[in-house]
Amino acid sequence: MTDGKPAPRGRAEASRVQAGLTLRELDRNQFLANLDACAGVYAAAMNPPVEQLPGRYVIMERHSGYAAFRAIAAIMLPAGGEAAGATAADRGAAEGTGPLLVGFAYGFHGSGGQWWHDLVRRATASTLGAGAADDWFGDSLEIAEVHVLPRHQGHGTGLAMMQRLTAGRPERSAVLSTMDADTRARRLYRGLGFTDLLTGFEFPGTNLPYAIMGAPLPLQGASPGSARPDKPSR
Repeated sequence: MTDGKPAPRGRAEASRVQAGLTLRELDRNQFLANLDACAGVYAAAMNPPVEQLPGRYVIMERHSGYAAFRAIAAIMLPAGGEAAGATAADRGAAEGTGPLLVGFAYGFHGSGGQWWHDLVRRATASTLGAGAADDWFGDSLEIAEVHVLPRHQGHGTGLAMMQRLTAGRPERSAVLSTMDADTRARRLYRGLGFTDLLTGFEFPGTNLPYAIMGAPLPLQGASPGSARPDKPSR
């Protein structure tokens, strides 16, 4: 993850989800310390135009300052590695000599004044009505990024990160945007209980269709002990 510098310990916790793979929660400082590595995963997973990467970096940096920010890192340990070694990866990670960041996900509490939140809430209110918009966005966890390196996709890493990211969250709902197509990500979200709120949605400056999706919290398959009494209508 970082260039040879251990991430601060703080509240981060590691949990093994499969052989060689560790999930680790990162606080804001840890996320920022590893932002270059996260941006690299984003670039590999999304293959955006190179000129868009600096802007994405700035957006992720800004997101880390939002309320109730939580990030999850998926780290592949070298043979014989221990979870404690997952605090950082070094320059040798790409060659398999150190811990390698293979995925990350993050989210935060959605609120007024955030660009995505305001834009999508207005569009939902226009299409589904103000009541539905308030149900879904009035107390929501906004899942902003979920990415896995292409060669590590299809092994449950995205699912594990989503479950960890949403576990125990106090919000009523989780919301996100994804490509409006039959993608692996879209199928993952549907399997977790997300449904389409808007389809064919185009963000300003793009001509690509997106789906805005929402799910009551806790997600399907989460511990029933974390359930909330009020959930948005589906």
